[in-house]
Amino acid sequence: MSDDPHWESIGPPPLGLFALEQARAVRDLAAFRARRALVRKAARGDGHPVLVLPGLFAGDFSTAPLRGFLRDLCYDARGWKLGLNRGPTADLRPKLEARLLHLAERHGRTVSLVGWSLGGIYARELARAHPDRVRVVVTLATPFRDISATHAARLVAIRPGGRSLREAHDLRAYLGQPVPVPATSIYSRSDGIVHWQSCLEQEGPQRENVEVACSHTGMGFHVDALAVIADRLALPEGQWRPYGGLE
Repeated sequence: MSDDPHWESIGPPPLGLFALEQARAVRDLAAFRARRALVRKAARGDGHPVLVLPGLFAGDFSTAPLRGFLRDLCYDARGWKLGLNRGPTADLRPKLEARLLHLAERHGRTVSLVGWSLGGIYARELARAHPDRVRVVVTLATPFRDISATHAARLVAIRPGGRSLREAHDLRAYLGQPVPVPATSIYSRSDGIVHWQSCLEQEGPQRENVEVACSHTGMGFHVDALAVIADRLALPEGQWRPYGGLE
């Protein structure tokens, strides 16, 4: 059973990192003022729409700094407008798809998706369902390789409806499959909520993993993460190159 990739399990990060999350997030937020310098030197966007999806028990308020940064770079950055992210529900998928299709039709262009933690799972599934409407996916500390490798797994069941353990592992294997659009996974080895190894893309064309040093809670406003997002969104549509690193 252990040789079957369906049964791979990583587990959450150490409790020591979890205990440091709040203090580190405050420090990361304090450093957000450095974004002004980043805005001055980052490449300007082409005005295409960007849909930003929040993490578990968070909403558009949590992604406001990120969306403001992207608007400063001339993107039409939008929130999901669905209140708090309470985890997967029966009506969530059609609502997300409607939001994506609305933005794509309104602009007459493909939409870039930026998803934070659980929001990154949603972003990847939107890209899987509508690859013709999605330009690129950028995930922030998203455990798509092992959705149970997070302390939040204690709060949201990964086996809804009493699914069998085999079905839960099949779901985990499915979520880890690459998406059919360019994808960048941003992760931190010192993440106290999600184990960093659960955020790693498989090696392959037009997908990559980029490491930054920040807390899980600070991913959406840490200047290094913002630099990666800005660089990825600035790539011309239909063209891709690996991220070149932080200067």
